[in-house]
Amino acid sequence: MPISAFTTGFAVCATLIVAIGAQNAFVLRQGLRREHVLLIVAFCAVADLLLISAGVAGVSRVLGEAPRLTFFLTAAGTLFLGWYGARALARGRRASSMDVAADGARRISVRNAVAQVAAFTFLNPHVYLDTVLLMGSIGARQPTDARLWFVGGAAAASGAWFSTLGFGARLLRPVFRTARAWQVLDSIIGVTMLVLAGTLLVTLF
Repeated sequence: MPISAFTTGFAVCATLIVAIGAQNAFVLRQGLRREHVLLIVAFCAVADLLLISAGVAGVSRVLGEAPRLTFFLTAAGTLFLGWYGARALARGRRASSMDVAADGARRISVRNAVAQVAAFTFLNPHVYLDTVLLMGSIGARQPTDARLWFVGGAAAASGAWFSTLGFGARLLRPVFRTARAWQVLDSIIGVTMLVLAGTLLVTLF
């Protein structure tokens, strides 16, 4: 039973987390730039662990009954994604601003990196839908003595994914030695953020 709960948690989390989204795009970009990668990967993995644990513990039921909180998170997430998407598109239009060599580019501070990854994590309502509500409800259905194994499996999947995305990004660095490649990446990130913002905006009305 514990092994079954572990594999269930791992499989469900892996299925949900491997998708193009704001958080993944940010981790990928910072991995390519080699900026605070360990910190960002650890933050994302620990955040998933805490959110999934909270969901399994019963917070999913509380959030499901708090429409005002859901509205606030959705509105805040829409504004942040729209702002970041616009900035990414602006970067994509300026070849001179592209960090062709990350070592010579302007680096963001640790505080800025944490602030951005925290915003991508906690201002995205889909994070709560996936981790707290969906995974929380699935984990809560596991036998009491198997719930920790479910959370452990989910945390393992999360840690493996973000580590692969963040540290594996360096394998793509040869592709991103030109300004044009960074323009394309930032343009894709910008469009992705704006589409996500538009999707969230629709849910507000």
